[in-house]
Amino acid sequence: MPLYDTHTIKIYNSLSGEKEIFKPITKGYVGMYVCGPTVYSNVHLGNVRTFMSFDMIFRYFKHLGYKVRYVRNITDAGHLENDADLGEDKITKKARLEAIEPMEIVQRYTVDFHNVLNTFNFLPPSIEPTATGHIIEQIELIQTIIDNGFAYVVNGSVYFDVHKYNETNEYGILSKRKLEDLIHNTRTLDGQSDKKNPQDFALWKRAEPTHIMRWPSPWSDGFPGWHLECTAMSTKYLGERFDIHGGGMDLKFPHHECEIAQNKAAKGQDPVKYWMHANMLELNGARMSKSTGNYINPAELLSGENDIMSKAYSPSVIRFFMMQASYKSVLDLTNDGLLAAEKGFHRLMDAINLIDNLKTSDSSSFDVAAWKQKCYDAMNDDFNTPILIAHLFDAAKFINQIKDGSASITSEDLELLKQTIETFAFDILGLVNFSKDNYGTDKLSGAVEILINLRKEARLNKDFALSDKIRDELAEAGIQLNDSRDGTTFTTN
Repeated sequence: MPLYDTHTIKIYNSLSGEKEIFKPITKGYVGMYVCGPTVYSNVHLGNVRTFMSFDMIFRYFKHLGYKVRYVRNITDAGHLENDADLGEDKITKKARLEAIEPMEIVQRYTVDFHNVLNTFNFLPPSIEPTATGHIIEQIELIQTIIDNGFAYVVNGSVYFDVHKYNETNEYGILSKRKLEDLIHNTRTLDGQSDKKNPQDFALWKRAEPTHIMRWPSPWSDGFPGWHLECTAMSTKYLGERFDIHGGGMDLKFPHHECEIAQNKAAKGQDPVKYWMHANMLELNGARMSKSTGNYINPAELLSGENDIMSKAYSPSVIRFFMMQASYKSVLDLTNDGLLAAEKGFHRLMDAINLIDNLKTSDSSSFDVAAWKQKCYDAMNDDFNTPILIAHLFDAAKFINQIKDGSASITSEDLELLKQTIETFAFDILGLVNFSKDNYGTDKLSGAVEILINLRKEARLNKDFALSDKIRDELAEAGIQLNDSRDGTTFTTN
């Protein structure tokens, strides 16, 4: 019997604004689409957080035994500046600045995207389609929307008629915005005269003579609208109606709102059962922004080569930090927060590394089965990783009590504890236990233990200069000492 038969998941659905019991359209299968990056620059750390949230969700569905088709696209054309219908394509602009082909830009930053995600131990999606690889599907979708009376052609461009759509549907159903308010708050902008109304959005744009990326269509040589790409790719691989559509909170309007409208205009039904949105990542209490200098990219955070953080942090420490907050919560990235996460991560890994050497008893002083259920209850409650991590720390505390002889566990419970804590820490949260190889009887471990004992003696003798020298020189050699009430352990970078 698959685990999903005995576990009921509740998901916060952005469409209804409530937690709903997850019931897949087809039993045992999950179709999930997540809006991927526009590959015109290095991946943003806030994007990493969004994709990390859905990586965790993907992992948990797989753990429960679902057959998951996870589709995450690459936008390599059609995404204009400021998410608008005017201006220059982001990729084309970058290519023009560097005097190279747009597809060189696409290749460079797609590789960067994959490298960063691999560093943070992401699982690859089932399918990773590109916008330029699905031009035919997009043209066909546009023609269907035109035939159904919800789009019009002007000077070679095609626009979605929001007002016509709103006569029989609700534009704003996801973002909870009313078309009347959007009309009231819209300024008349130059260059929008092709549109019937400012709220209409582009399905296809006629390319200007200087526009490099262009394809033939029934209306003009041009390129697809950004919103249309996700509609075409999600329905191609997941069907006209699928289980989950995810992305960052910033995509709720207009991107996801337009996706709903396009699908309903083409297919006559809501495309998605559950809409999920990951919240924003701030830096020191303010929005990340390159223009203000309040910004740090993944490479800078990992290397320590920045003026914001006090040191470098490992990928698993950063991942652990992000998993300590709900995917729906705004998360503030700070040096203090990362330092605390680093200590917590090492405390958890140290406990896990003790398990194989624990002595068993005839009885257990910890209800492992009940604890295991609490771990599942946390994840089943809208993927509540902060509560899950709290339960993992409860287990870590118990492990240390067994080590100290103040608690006991049977061999059967110990095996269940080991299997469960490793499953949730590594398979579901996606952490990597880099320190595990340092435990045992190898020469490195023995040598470092000697130095740890020498440092302990130096501290007892108040020779803090020697104590600090041992710690600092080990750190320079890539060996990090971790002090706690239970003693000192080490990890390697």
